[in-house]
Amino acid sequence: MGISRTELSKGAAEAIGTFAIVFAGCGAIVISGQPASALPIAAVPVVFGLIVTVMIYAVGHISGAHFNPAVTAAFAVARHFPLRQVLLYWTAQLLGAFTAVGLLAFLFPDGSNFGTTIPSVDPLRALVWETVLTFFLMFVITAVSTDTRAVGVMAGVAIGGTVMLDAFVGGPMTGASMNPARSLAPAIMSGNFSNLWIYLVGPVVGAVLAAKLYELIRCEHEPDDGVIVFNGEPKKARAKDAKGCC
Repeated sequence: MGISRTELSKGAAEAIGTFAIVFAGCGAIVISGQPASALPIAAVPVVFGLIVTVMIYAVGHISGAHFNPAVTAAFAVARHFPLRQVLLYWTAQLLGAFTAVGLLAFLFPDGSNFGTTIPSVDPLRALVWETVLTFFLMFVITAVSTDTRAVGVMAGVAIGGTVMLDAFVGGPMTGASMNPARSLAPAIMSGNFSNLWIYLVGPVVGAVLAAKLYELIRCEHEPDDGVIVFNGEPKKARAKDAKGCC
């Protein structure tokens, strides 16, 4: 079975969105480390939050704006996303991330680590940090993208704001990756695989836990035909369900 044109469009949107996030976010990290740079390291969380917000509004209506293998995995586990499209999204996200880091390698060839995430704490604590930070992010994503009672038009602001806050709090500890693609591409390009497993395991565990927990607390008889923003195929909720069930 081949890939449909719709699926190709979704994959392209995921690749472009992930490319933008890694290029802007990791690029900001690289630029902040340049001599006489006007961009302080404290501005990096703002850059990450803003680019996530922008790309959600830019292509969220096409692919659902996952931009993150952990988010895709969590939506699939929580049955908000078809399993048959998981590999397509992961491939697109990794392609976008590696293309972004490759371009950064061309633009900054002199010894840059391309924004590689390196923990400043021991591996166990770093794993907990990445799990918790991603849990908060995915909890917000699940709430604003799958619950008909949430204000959907504000999804981009809520999610981008969470990315920024997580980065401000957890950035000094682990780099606040929350995204396996964002960490994998710089690690491979720089040849630094130290503690890479933290950034592959932590985000996936945190995202899945958040998605499943929200399903538990949302309401026992929440309808299945609510608006699912992030699978790229929104459905119209029944009028009587739009008011909520609690």
